[in-house]
Amino acid sequence: KGHSKQILVLGLDGAGKSSVLHTLATNRVKRSVAPTEGFHAICINTDESQMEFLEIGGSEALRSYWKMYLPKVLLLIYVVDSADHARLPMAKQLLHQLIQNDSTLPVVVLANKQDLEGAYCITDIHDALALSDIGDERKMFLIGTHVADDGSEISSSMKDAKELIAQLVLEAQ
Repeated sequence: KGHSKQILVLGLDGAGKSSVLHTLATNRVKRSVAPTEGFHAICINTDESQMEFLEIGGSEALRSYWKMYLPKVLLLIYVVDSADHARLPMAKQLLHQLIQNDSTLPVVVLANKQDLEGAYCITDIHDALALSDIGDERKMFLIGTHVADDGSEISSSMKDAKELIAQLVLEAQ
């Protein structure tokens, strides 16, 4: 159809949302260290469609905006910092609150920073976020990702994530 559709990118501050988005958009790595103040939008064109990503900052002050944008999107990408064990319960609570009112919204959880020492593996992230408790009609995916060194090629996990997101957008249109 060629329609532009929005994809919401959420997660706690410091999870790596901006770095992930930049990597998806450019196929190049650029680590972002400055927190997103407010909103950050990126368009990614594929052969099949144009995907609009809207990232909303993860600081406590901005989280109240998350729910407002949720009804308007095709897909939720939720980024968690796999090495930030102390904040995983908060990430879990926010994710569950976000999606409780929409049982069909597809969710892609990116367990980011898998390259860091002490990062939880995928099964630990799955358990920490209690993803099996969200058993309903929704399509849900969990992918371990990391953003490598600046300027390098993107990791295969990021390529897989990008292909999955493009496929979900096509199915949802």
